[in-house]
Amino acid sequence: HSITHKLDKIKNEITIIAENGGIAKQGEKELVATKLDLEKVMDLIPLLRKIPNTYIVLCGKNAAYIETREEKFINMFSEYYSNHQIVHDLTKVDGVDIFKIAVYHFDSSEEFIYPSVKHLENEMQIKVSGENWLDLSHTNANKGFALDFVQNQLGIKKSETMVFGDYNNDLEMLALADFSFAMENAHPNVKKASNYSTKSNDDLGVEIILKQLIEAKTKSLI
Repeated sequence: HSITHKLDKIKNEITIIAENGGIAKQGEKELVATKLDLEKVMDLIPLLRKIPNTYIVLCGKNAAYIETREEKFINMFSEYYSNHQIVHDLTKVDGVDIFKIAVYHFDSSEEFIYPSVKHLENEMQIKVSGENWLDLSHTNANKGFALDFVQNQLGIKKSETMVFGDYNNDLEMLALADFSFAMENAHPNVKKASNYSTKSNDDLGVEIILKQLIEAKTKSLI
């Protein structure tokens, strides 16, 4: 929903892959939907609650759900989840499709969250998706799975695909593009997997490359 909101003017002209590939939509048409078993989600919540200073987000089709009322987290979280609901108890969320559980730690997700959930890697997709975020999703849900579907549907080759990544949830996607870029502030795994690099997120690394691409395409048409 936050991607759609930010790209509102062109939302019906593009395909959006979101929630680490858990869902992909072309306008209002749903292309990919790889949801988590709701019973498994409910079983995980008590485990995640035991991790100190951790905030849990259930990422659903129509909204994201949180149970904390801590203002510092909500102010930060709202930037990424424009449609969200604060509930009294996440285990009472029922009758909704959940594509991802996002877990946040203000210091380090890799250091403080990952050790408590890594034993689940055989049954779920566990991805350190940012300095502070860790994502749990269906084993088939990743950006590469969804991108591969879209590439096949639209007849797009690796040589015609450009992607940008910064954390481990981008690795499968990076493998599907000849023009794969790691951000300057990317995780070492992403830098190793990418063919090219660009400046950091804070220094408009994506925009710089896209501007160069548009300028090159424009010159080729003159």
